[in-house]
Amino acid sequence: MDTKTTSIVAYLTWVGLVIALLAGDKEGAKFHLNQALVIMLFSLIGIIPCIGWIWAIFMLVCWVMGLVAAINQEEKEVPLIGKIRLLK
Repeated sequence: MDTKTTSIVAYLTWVGLVIALLAGDKEGAKFHLNQALVIMLFSLIGIIPCIGWIWAIFMLVCWVMGLVAAINQEEKEVPLIGKIRLLK
């Protein structure tokens, strides 16, 4: 997969993220792979009642922002959690 396709697939689901990590252009799409991983991990906080639901809505907005940035081939960090780097 090319860089753009890898970036977009990484945001789709956990399965898409794993496929992008294993079969995609990992070096070219590293920024979006990292952003998608951070968004998906922090989305797990959404299972907490009340406050978690508000967080889940925020994560949905971050997910849309990341997906749009991947489609436009831009490297825009999402708010609050965008500076976290899990993939080196």
